[in-house]
Amino acid sequence: MAAAAATVRSRRRLLPHLYRLLHSAAAPSPNRFLRHASPLPRAADHSPFLGLPAARVTTLPTGLRVVTQAYPAATRMASVGVWVDAGSRFELPGTNGTAHFLEHMAFKGTERRPNAYALEVEIEDMGARLNAYTSREQTTFFADVQGRDVPAALDVLSDILQHPRFPQQAIQRERGVILREMEEVQGMMEEVIFDHLHTAAFRDHPLGDTILGPTENIKSISKKDLQQYISTHYTCPRTVVSAAGAVDHDEVVDQVRKLFTGFSTDPTTADQLVEANPAIFTGSEVRVEDAGMPLAHIAIAFKGSSWTDPSSIPLMVAQSILGSWNRNIGVGNCSGSALARGISNGGLAENLMAFNTNYRDTGLFGIYTSAPPDALHDLSRLIMEEFRRLAFRVSETEVARARNQLKSSLLLHIDGSTAVSENNGRQMLTYGRVMPFLELFARIDAVDCDAIMETAKEFIFDKDVALAAVGPISNLPELSWFRSQTASDDKFTSRVFSQFTSRIFSLGAQDN
Repeated sequence: MAAAAATVRSRRRLLPHLYRLLHSAAAPSPNRFLRHASPLPRAADHSPFLGLPAARVTTLPTGLRVVTQAYPAATRMASVGVWVDAGSRFELPGTNGTAHFLEHMAFKGTERRPNAYALEVEIEDMGARLNAYTSREQTTFFADVQGRDVPAALDVLSDILQHPRFPQQAIQRERGVILREMEEVQGMMEEVIFDHLHTAAFRDHPLGDTILGPTENIKSISKKDLQQYISTHYTCPRTVVSAAGAVDHDEVVDQVRKLFTGFSTDPTTADQLVEANPAIFTGSEVRVEDAGMPLAHIAIAFKGSSWTDPSSIPLMVAQSILGSWNRNIGVGNCSGSALARGISNGGLAENLMAFNTNYRDTGLFGIYTSAPPDALHDLSRLIMEEFRRLAFRVSETEVARARNQLKSSLLLHIDGSTAVSENNGRQMLTYGRVMPFLELFARIDAVDCDAIMETAKEFIFDKDVALAAVGPISNLPELSWFRSQTASDDKFTSRVFSQFTSRIFSLGAQDN
């Protein structure tokens, strides 16, 4: 009885928030800056911004692929990198953290460049920047250089990956560096939550492990572990050299053919390794109660799509529909996201971010948010209602807006040679080709509200949920409640959202 009464009280508290959400969205804006503008989105043609030279791809006899794109830049800068189809999910049991440790050790010296100092001086003398990062499925080493120094950058990259020395003294020193990095990451709540979310979603699978690995592994990873990982996974068929900016394709191919001769030609692909050990979405939870924290940090996720799943594009659009929001930015009531408007009007959270993470065989689709503890039930209810709404009550207006926002966001991510090189390297690993942006945008434009609702029924409606929560979370509903809400038949929600959709269509008819 007490639980039922609490639910009724929660719904009564939420009703004014939803009412303001729906009516603020439907009412014409009095803002004078919109006096001569339509409140309805129009299809945006981004093709004039996509007049870049096409990417060129060459596959060497060893299986190593080279992709270049002559990105126009008055600065004559270039980016060149090595993308390897290897990350933390491919580590052997008990060696979690090796892929990331290897990323650090690659810069500690080779036979020709005996220590980190020699390497750093060489890079700085060119005015270049050398960097690397490790994800759950990929590892990347790249350099930003002047166009004339592309051959030198390729020489450095090939040397550090094929002839690393792994001196014992440097290994010991790097353990402390990574442990300090781990402490820094523990202070970044978004990173902490997403690590917990992967543990909840892919329990007892390497995809659920952290990238840095546990402390005991960092303290015990040996030179043998590093050598075994690089010899096993840094193979030609799983490697892409990507360059963009002031580059010549034929010259880069010739240099790569001469320099990258030390990698194994083992034909085993990442797809074969994934097929042998697929990630299974488990739909569980990780909760860390900490009453001393001012805000609760929560991530709610469903099983998402793989990179090549046809549903990946509709899920990208659905992510844009859910949107993102931060109280510090000040845009709430005017947001195109109905969920952002509801949270802003109700004062239910500090921020909101929808996410759509893809892997080779699976993915995660959901929402991350941080909120005060007394708002957790109302916030959870509003989020789950919005998830359900994607399956039944989506308007063409918000889908059109989401398509425009998604395409603009993608354009922002290819601003400069570094971004182009990264995009091409990643797509070669995930798609096996570089998808032209005109093709990608055509796929996005083909997503309508029926596609969104069909995709939401497949991935959200009556599906398992993974949950990660840290902080003062005593008021957060149980995992079973979240699971039950994926298929709830809430007449109140159905009625108010149908009224909202009718008002939107009515407004569109008046505008036309």
